[in-house]
Amino acid sequence: MPNDARRTLVPPRARTPTPKGTTLRNEPRSRTDRAPAAAHPPRRSLFSPAADVIGSELDLPLTGSQVVHALTPGFCDAASLYLLERWRREENAYVTADPPRIEARRLALRVGTDTLADWESALPVGEVVVFPRETPYARALAAGHAQVLDTVDPHTSERLVAAAGGDARIGDVMSRVGSFLVVPLRLRGAAVGFLTCTRGPDRAPFLPADVAAVESLAARASVALDNARLYERERRTALAIRNSLLPGAVQEFEGCRIAHGCLPAGQGTVIGGDWFDVLKRPGDRVGLIVGDAMGHGPESAVAMIQLRTAARTLAGLDIPPADLIRRLDALADDTPGASFATCIYAEWDARRCTCTLVGAGHPPPLMRGPGGRTAPVPLVGAGLPLGLGADTYEATVLNVPEPALLVLYSDGLVECRDADIDQEITRLAHTLDTAAVEPVDADDRDALPALCRRLLHAPSDTTGADDRTVLLAELTPARG
Repeated sequence: MPNDARRTLVPPRARTPTPKGTTLRNEPRSRTDRAPAAAHPPRRSLFSPAADVIGSELDLPLTGSQVVHALTPGFCDAASLYLLERWRREENAYVTADPPRIEARRLALRVGTDTLADWESALPVGEVVVFPRETPYARALAAGHAQVLDTVDPHTSERLVAAAGGDARIGDVMSRVGSFLVVPLRLRGAAVGFLTCTRGPDRAPFLPADVAAVESLAARASVALDNARLYERERRTALAIRNSLLPGAVQEFEGCRIAHGCLPAGQGTVIGGDWFDVLKRPGDRVGLIVGDAMGHGPESAVAMIQLRTAARTLAGLDIPPADLIRRLDALADDTPGASFATCIYAEWDARRCTCTLVGAGHPPPLMRGPGGRTAPVPLVGAGLPLGLGADTYEATVLNVPEPALLVLYSDGLVECRDADIDQEITRLAHTLDTAAVEPVDADDRDALPALCRRLLHAPSDTTGADDRTVLLAELTPARG
């Protein structure tokens, strides 16, 4: 679709017209038409510098934008890129030899030097379009060959004019197309989408050398788009896991307000081995747990999911905290990939004013009482990590007659190769005290999550080395 409205037209060059609906590889041109192909072999110089960065980012829309910017306005007046919807969604996507229709999503579009916003209302990116069998797009995908026409096919013209909603530019563009090219995007022998290019009557039509060049570009683009799609799938999977595991940022139970946060290690990491949960226990008790499954890859994420699910199931049983951790340890011992995980469990009973703690090879919790001073809570036996079948877990019961702040965290906040872990725990306690007295520009409901964020992002020698998780609980004893 050329941008003729912004360009002064010049007389078109003389050329041999291409019959409508011609498949370039199946319809040989005359000797005169073939001569330029030998003189102008496919080369990247036909395209803009955007062609050199195709695939530099694992992002589908950005990759599509790079492709159409490589083509316009130097090579053609307008370009668009479509992906088969079933391929994008990974639903047995490949096209059959003679599909009755195809559904494709417009991933990218560029008309001349216009911005995307100039055409968003008429040709929205992300729109899914159904193309019947007789269209050149379906033919290109089924045959695996480029299609060259003298004008846009009637189906496309009628659809665009009908969808334009009175936008006169669409009709003007359709009437001034001098050459139209559809090139399939192929991957491992199957079509996954297509590119369209248009030139106005003031430019030379698409010749074999042009088509060969676009096919070469399309081959590189297909690989880049597939990489971006796979990355998007992995990220979408990780986000779905994370979102399904995280409760709300602030939760309230009887005598307990909770805030939490997690900062996975590594740039671009979405989910790691840290896990945590807030568990409703029988008798209006509240269970809080933070754990760490070793590693950062998919294996640790799977182990984390298994442990968290098991803890949530066990929380529904009216068993003491130490027994809960023993059963979790036994389950981890029998679960491949779930071994060598640490955790700290706390159970708050507002009516009895007691906080029961059980550790499994995890850093000790912190508590700040009425005096405003934060300190580690000494546990009766730290316990061994889950999955060892040690059965050495003991409960530490604290009497909490006044409101207090309980802090559970992962070792990513306190472990450092160049410092003693006890020193780092002391540093974290000091950071908590400092952050707690600093003013927060928010109401009381925002104060706890704001404090959580400050702890997560507080600079230290451990920053970025491991996953960082914080679980804060304001414990308020019941009155009367």
